[in-house]
Amino acid sequence: MSRDHLQPAPTGSAEAAYLDLLARDASAEAYEQPVLLARAGGEPAGRIAALEEARLLALRVRAELEGRRRREAELSALFETAHDLAGLRDLDAVLQAIVQRARSLLGTDVAYLSLNDPERADTYMRVTEGSVSARFQQLRLGMGEGLGGLVAQTARPYVTDDYFQDDRFQHTLAIDGGVRDEGLVAILGVPLMLGPHVIGVLFAADRRARVFERGQIALLGSFAALAAAAIDTANLLTETRSALAGLERANEIIRDRSAVIERASDVHDRLAELVLRGGGVHDVAAAVSQVLDGIVEFTEPRTAPAAAVEASRAEGHAVRHGGDWTAAVTAGGELLGALTLRGHPGLDPVDQRTLERAAMVTSLLLLARRSAAEAEQRVRGELLDDLLDARDRDPRLLRERAGRLHADLDAPHVVLAARLDGPAADADEAAAARRRLWSAASHLAATRHGLAAARDGGTVLLLPLATGDTATEVARRAARELGTAVHQPVTVGASAPVTALTARPEAVAAAYTEGRRCLDALRLLGRAGDGAAAEDFGFLGLLLAGERDVAGFVDRTIGPLVSYDRRRGTELLRTLEAYFDGGMSPARTKDALHVHVNTVAQRLERVGRLLGADWQTPARALEIQLALRLHRLATPGRL
Repeated sequence: MSRDHLQPAPTGSAEAAYLDLLARDASAEAYEQPVLLARAGGEPAGRIAALEEARLLALRVRAELEGRRRREAELSALFETAHDLAGLRDLDAVLQAIVQRARSLLGTDVAYLSLNDPERADTYMRVTEGSVSARFQQLRLGMGEGLGGLVAQTARPYVTDDYFQDDRFQHTLAIDGGVRDEGLVAILGVPLMLGPHVIGVLFAADRRARVFERGQIALLGSFAALAAAAIDTANLLTETRSALAGLERANEIIRDRSAVIERASDVHDRLAELVLRGGGVHDVAAAVSQVLDGIVEFTEPRTAPAAAVEASRAEGHAVRHGGDWTAAVTAGGELLGALTLRGHPGLDPVDQRTLERAAMVTSLLLLARRSAAEAEQRVRGELLDDLLDARDRDPRLLRERAGRLHADLDAPHVVLAARLDGPAADADEAAAARRRLWSAASHLAATRHGLAAARDGGTVLLLPLATGDTATEVARRAARELGTAVHQPVTVGASAPVTALTARPEAVAAAYTEGRRCLDALRLLGRAGDGAAAEDFGFLGLLLAGERDVAGFVDRTIGPLVSYDRRRGTELLRTLEAYFDGGMSPARTKDALHVHVNTVAQRLERVGRLLGADWQTPARALEIQLALRLHRLATPGRL
């Protein structure tokens, strides 16, 4: 019997059949069966709708599980390759394993690795996986030719969706013939770097058009870094053997070099063991400290010694800076931090490489930690999106999902609407700033056992309210912490406290609307970069909070002016705002509007006819000014 075979769905929970499919890791097609069987059995429409909803949710869970398995497989392959490198004995075997794992994880038809030949001034195929063309496997390319030549020249990854239609690199008859024999169409190439020098290229290719994702390019780049490290280590072993053979005092040198290599092998084994058992960056620093007999510290990019880090990135090696040694921790060109060895000014080449290997392993651990953090951020954002948008969610499922994230939705919470208020040079800079805000908000939510999601050009947070705390205090703290994290003002509006969110998920959407009103009110009042709740705005706050009829108040107070301006294209509202801003002085009003004072008088006379003769009395004037502000708050583009 097939593992995907499913008996007719019971009349119980709609989720039961799909939980069983998830538990058995059934194929995607099997998830159609419960609905089909229910329809065939004449089940009620409500039952079928419940099954449809459960199917969509189960498919999302299945996709998330598959994504996590894929990421775990990628990290596992990188760790296995790092372990192979630590116990390097056969360079060809390590390179073959790297190429095989790259092809498997990227799901390409072919993967191959080429190395430069300085003596012949060309490059040749060293390892291939999945190739069927002997001509392709024996290709030798002149420097600067083909896509590999472009990668070698620029020391950057390049990808082509259609090799024969791409004119960014130099085509030759020999290369094109080999590629055509192999039937390749889409090709991705990343450089193998030793310091600033390109020593070869690692490729992944498909026999059909394909778009390689950014994560796949970074993954192939990590394999390329390991391949370069394997070649570097093999070169070191070759140099060592040559030196031993050429010296008269062979026994003494053998003892010295063996001790050095044994120490290097020991630290490689330690690092591999740390990685496999899930150690952190500080565990790596502690292990290397013991081996190098010094103090090794990991520093974040902002606190690392800038000059030493830039020199290490440029040279691709650990560099000496005063009495310390610094190795940049990078991944795909991004600076993740630095390892600094203190108290050890004298460092032989092998110990220097040991520090560099530790920096490489540290980058892998940081990438793994980032991947896990990003996955958790997405899950937190999806749960908050469901609370905001899908108000008919099952309370039990919401509570279970929140519990897995250590969030208690039954406790009092505050909904915060946050938005950047600093200037941006262009659209790209604005988008980057929004990404930084989302990242900072996600970190804040994770540390406070809350939720965060990107929405409406800003972020929305759901944070628990501590005993004795107020919504205003939460908003101000959030504005301060987020502004510090992104280095520009962040304005935060808070809702009144809400409770029992699993039983009343619609309360989250209403609270978010209230938080956005407070945020807009802060910006309207010139308090950008501050945080506040409705309780801070007095009578205005009463209108902003809850379900108050703000639109009705505005219509009753200045509705005739709004209608008159809309019908006739006049500027009575603008004139009235300038009149109040100028202390009810016609002279100052005409200066602000750049019109004649008679024009101001005529407009104010029209206002009096529309609103009544008592419109300038203190009580009416206060209501009209409040209505004008609320109208501006509710009108897009008038803030």
